[in-house]
Amino acid sequence: MSRVVVVLLSAAVGLMAVYALMSALDERSAPAIVIEAPATPATFRVAVNGAVARPGVYAVAATARLADAVAAAGGLAPDADLAALNLARRLNDGDAIVIPAVGAAPPAPTAPPARTAATKPTPEQTTAPAVLDLNTASAEEFDALPGIGPVLAQRIVDDRTQNGPFASVDDLARVQGISQRMVDALRSQLVVR
Repeated sequence: MSRVVVVLLSAAVGLMAVYALMSALDERSAPAIVIEAPATPATFRVAVNGAVARPGVYAVAATARLADAVAAAGGLAPDADLAALNLARRLNDGDAIVIPAVGAAPPAPTAPPARTAATKPTPEQTTAPAVLDLNTASAEEFDALPGIGPVLAQRIVDDRTQNGPFASVDDLARVQGISQRMVDALRSQLVVR
């Protein structure tokens, strides 16, 4: 009888060893893979001019809104045209903000700074867009659109080459990486002829 007990104990120990080895090799027990977003600067600078208490260049948090920049400039002047402002607008590094006075003519447009990947405008920031034909524009022209980089621009051209011309602006959503929301934001800048 003692031989049977020894055999059973040996079998139990062997099964436990196999179970421990399988658990160690199980990929679910491996540490999780963490993909972190690229680091964004904690602050950036914006120029605030016009109807504010202290016009100048101010450092604001990377998550700042127009209201934060106005507060950094000492608040609105008594003659500031609050109705002309969207105080909830997000800011970007290097923004030049002009707070209009009541009854003042809007400021003359200035030449935009040289565009880099960091300063490329978003669809919400674009004011006077050029209109592009989806069926004839080049990748470089698409790249100039807000929210479209060189990779998406090339995908638009490749899709048009592989699948034929776009029948409508809504067809742009068939391109990998372009959502319906992006199509809606770019609609005023695109045509299909």
